[in-house]
Amino acid sequence: MREKIGTALKDAKASGDKCRLATLRLVQAAIKDRDSASRDNGGDGVADDDVLDILQKMVRQRDVSAVEFEEAGQLDQAEQERKEADIIREFLPVQIDGDEMQRLCEATVKDIDAHGLRDIGRCMSELKSRYPGQMDFVQASCVMKDLLRSGSKD
Repeated sequence: MREKIGTALKDAKASGDKCRLATLRLVQAAIKDRDSASRDNGGDGVADDDVLDILQKMVRQRDVSAVEFEEAGQLDQAEQERKEADIIREFLPVQIDGDEMQRLCEATVKDIDAHGLRDIGRCMSELKSRYPGQMDFVQASCVMKDLLRSGSKD
């Protein structure tokens, strides 16, 4: 993933795309900061899973900022945040949502024989291990709660 980001950064420099270049530099800086913090704590730097988390967090931050700018009437800044989020999303796996997320949550509940809200932790752990970085787990948690609540006999 780091190589893809590095290559994209070189391409953005070559093409003169200032927005893309600035965004990719921010991404690299965030990864380097996390690498440095990991090494300071005795680690070997961050793994690709951690890079994925960094990218997802950056997208969420920009999505929230875009809404806030829009509500404040700062449409140009909202658009800038959305452009940055779209650039970062290019490096994330295709996201599972909607009907597919519902289906996968139902299958997980069935596979691990979950019966109520007390099983939400097991269900979410299973989803995260099966589909790392491929879905919004906050949204999946809501779907899972609805499924377990309807099947709950607690």
